Amino acid sequence: MNANVTREEAMALLKKYNQESFHIQHALTVEGVMRWYAAQNQEDEEFWGLAGLLHDADFEKWPEEHCKKAPELLAEIHASEELVHAVCSHGYGICSDVEPEHPMEKILFAADELTGLIWAAALMRPSKSTADMEVKSLKKKFKDKRFAAGCSREIIQKGADMLGWELPELFEKTLEAMRSCEDRIRAEMEKV
Repeated sequence: MNANVTREEAMALLKKYNQESFHIQHALTVEGVMRWYAAQNQEDEEFWGLAGLLHDADFEKWPEEHCKKAPELLAEIHASEELVHAVCSHGYGICSDVEPEHPMEKILFAADELTGLIWAAALMRPSKSTADMEVKSLKKKFKDKRFAAGCSREIIQKGADMLGWELPELFEKTLEAMRSCEDRIRAEMEKV
């Protein structure tokens, strides 16, 4: 898989259309999570990471056109068709008819929404970190529909099903992935 894009180009595009620190942090989180998953699967960390970094590039300015505006923005940096497909497929059935086909796309679909739930749960902890979070506390937060209500449990479940994983496996892996990149993201956010 070839993105045809450097991380520097991707970051410039992300920041061009996203000023809210929340959106930039989310993009960096999903990038880090996707790089972790790529490493676990001996896949291309750069491609997987770029898909994570750019997955919501169009969301802040065009939420009603999310995943539909993305190809136009990604064309600005001459992103490959593979990268455009990956970015658009994360919204499958919600705001896109592009179906996740590659395992990376299925992981992006599953992990995107879950990272929001995990981060919300981490912020409730005294440590404000994923480092000391356990899967059982994440399961409790998942079951409480009022907690982080904007994080769709249905999408998270659909993503796990797409991968053929039980929810605890998706929780455990994504939590580990977030732990692996949390410090780097905090450092990068200080520069934003």
